[in-house]
Amino acid sequence: MRSINSIKDLSLQEIDALVQTAEDIIARPEHYARKMAGKKLATLFYEPSTRTRLSFEAAMIELGGHVIGFSEAQSSSAAKGESIADTVKTISCYADIIAMRHPKEGAPLVASLNAGVPVINSGDGGHNHPTQTLADLLTIHREKGSFTNLRVGVCGDLKFGRTVHSLIDAMSRYDGVSFVMISPEELKVPSYAKLPLKERGIPYTQTTDLAAAMPELDILYMTRVQRERFFNEDDYVRLKDSYILTPQKLTTAKKDLIIMHPLPRVNEISVAIDEDPRACYFKQVLYGKYMRMALMMMLLEVK
Repeated sequence: MRSINSIKDLSLQEIDALVQTAEDIIARPEHYARKMAGKKLATLFYEPSTRTRLSFEAAMIELGGHVIGFSEAQSSSAAKGESIADTVKTISCYADIIAMRHPKEGAPLVASLNAGVPVINSGDGGHNHPTQTLADLLTIHREKGSFTNLRVGVCGDLKFGRTVHSLIDAMSRYDGVSFVMISPEELKVPSYAKLPLKERGIPYTQTTDLAAAMPELDILYMTRVQRERFFNEDDYVRLKDSYILTPQKLTTAKKDLIIMHPLPRVNEISVAIDEDPRACYFKQVLYGKYMRMALMMMLLEVK
């Protein structure tokens, strides 16, 4: 039995295989309609979520399986003080696989060590969000054709942005990739998230200037400044509007730039950009469903 807590848990070969499976699901959805017949997914979401939870649920349903679970801690026995270990031991009696989101870093890892079924980390605090990264990778693969020789700009909250940390780790495995990290000084990428770049000799620059970086980017990955990660409301208010992407700011961008965002969006991407053919953030949502289908099949060893 195997769980996925971080994108590091997947080898490069496994990531490529998941992308190919997802591509096949897109091409032949009818072939996969009964692959999970008789299987049950439990979604244990201790933190609010729209896309990730519903994406997992849609993925299992489209594979012919069923879904149980809860969407907030207050509707579970956690409200009575039940431990994560006891919760997952209980849920393991009912479900074949668990998708878990929790505000505390490491909670899904604790769950995976106690569960009797595979656990997929669906976001733990500011730490990891591996299935969002899989959605990001499929988006890049479909829009760019490959993962190599790309200049990736990540912009916004790079300190608490778990999606950015996972994306850096995944993309740094491919040849010819480089990064531009665009953020306020207070929200720079933490040292531990830059370790894969240093270990693999991947070039990167850090800047506060989005406009200066724009012309060289192949991918612009925007993130929101996350109110829920701040201990001080004044700090959030001061930083929340640091980068707002508008059509004017795209005038120097490449014609084949792709604009990505893990969503939810607040105001960091103008709605005027939604009709720009370079905007890919709603495609990411759809591609996330296909990658979660592929990942659950892999973990449950469904051919």
